[in-house]
Amino acid sequence: MALTSRRLWLAAVLGFGGALAAAQEPAPDASAVVGPPRGAHLSGAALDARTKEVAALLRCPVCQGLSVADSPSSMAQKMRVQVRELVAAGYERDQILDYFERSYGEFVRLRPALRGVNWLVWLAPAGGLLAGAVLVTWALRRGRSAAPSPREPAEEDLPARDALPEDPELARYVRKVREQAYGWAGGEPPQEA
Repeated sequence: MALTSRRLWLAAVLGFGGALAAAQEPAPDASAVVGPPRGAHLSGAALDARTKEVAALLRCPVCQGLSVADSPSSMAQKMRVQVRELVAAGYERDQILDYFERSYGEFVRLRPALRGVNWLVWLAPAGGLLAGAVLVTWALRRGRSAAPSPREPAEEDLPARDALPEDPELARYVRKVREQAYGWAGGEPPQEA
């Protein structure tokens, strides 16, 4: 039992140490990942505006519902500093987005690129609405053609005033209804004079 708890403790220490070392690793060189900068070096207000623009396109890995520009987490702050450094060095928006996508995966983009399976993500809602509209239209047209048109029954289609059903049990109930509804004694209509 002591051996097992020592192993668990050792695994926890090594795991924590490995995670700490990975977190302190320097970020990979951007030029090795996305090539040399293609834009102009920026500074001042232009640098701040472009940094905010690019940071707004990246998802914070900690908050996940916020952009890097809006997130208060320390991870987002580090990412904003990194974005600022890349923008200042002359990297363009697409290069910076590709750099972070290669580091964190495609999930880091708030608006994923339209490629591969992402087309399905972007087009599925529109396809679902279109399919629903077609289904509703088909059901409404089918319902109209299947329903008989309302018409007044012809005189010969109506039973005679004193007619009773052939079933004796049903005839008994029809007489009771006639007696209660019309006040006819025994459910028989009065004789016309």
